[in-house]
Amino acid sequence: MIKVLIADDHAVVRQGLKRILQDTHEMVVAGEAVNGQEVLKKVRAEAWDVVILDISMPGHSGLDILKELEHERPKLPVLVLSMHSEDQFAMRVLRAGASGYLTKDSAPDELVKAVRKVASGGKYVSPLLAEKMAFEIGPDSNKLPHETLSDREFQVLRMIGSGMSVTEIAKELALSPKTVSSFRSRILDKMHLRNNADIIRYVVKAELAD
Repeated sequence: MIKVLIADDHAVVRQGLKRILQDTHEMVVAGEAVNGQEVLKKVRAEAWDVVILDISMPGHSGLDILKELEHERPKLPVLVLSMHSEDQFAMRVLRAGASGYLTKDSAPDELVKAVRKVASGGKYVSPLLAEKMAFEIGPDSNKLPHETLSDREFQVLRMIGSGMSVTEIAKELALSPKTVSSFRSRILDKMHLRNNADIIRYVVKAELAD
C-alpha cells in the first residue's frame, strides 16, 4: 500500500484527490493537511510514502514547506500539485526538491501515474516539462525575467503583484520591512522594472498570482 498525505486548503480538492487515489486499491490517503504547519507536524509524527503538496496554501509558502521537507525528510517523495501551469512554477519546485509537478486540471489517471512514479523513487514530469528542462541548461538570456529571481524574491514578487504592501509582506513572512524593501529593489533591478505598478502588471500578465 502506498500511504499518502494530501496537503491542500480546499476540502473539495482533498476529497476529489482521495477518491481518485483510493479507487486504485493500492493507495490509501491516511492523512490530510490544510496548511504548511500541519504538513510538517504530520510528517514529523509518522512515516509516509508520498506527500501531495499544494504549492499555494495559507501561511508558509509551498516553496518554504518543500525546502523544510527536503531538509528534514530528504528521501520523502513530494508531488507538487498546482493551479499554475508548468512553465510558471515547475522548474522552481523541482529545484527545491519536489519529485514531480502536476497541474490541478490533469486527468485522474495522470495523478495516479505520477504518485506511482514518485513512490517508486522516480521523478514525474510531463513531456512538455521534460523538454523545457532540457533548455534550462542554457544561458540565463533564454529565461523569462521572473525565472532569474531567487525563491524568496519570487515569493515577494508574487505578493507585491497581488497588491500587498511592504509592511503586510514583512508580517506575513516574519521579516523586517527593510529586508522586504531590499528584496523589492533586487526584483526591480533584475527584471528591469521601475515600480510596484510594473510588478503588478507583470504578475497579472504572466498569471503568477494565486
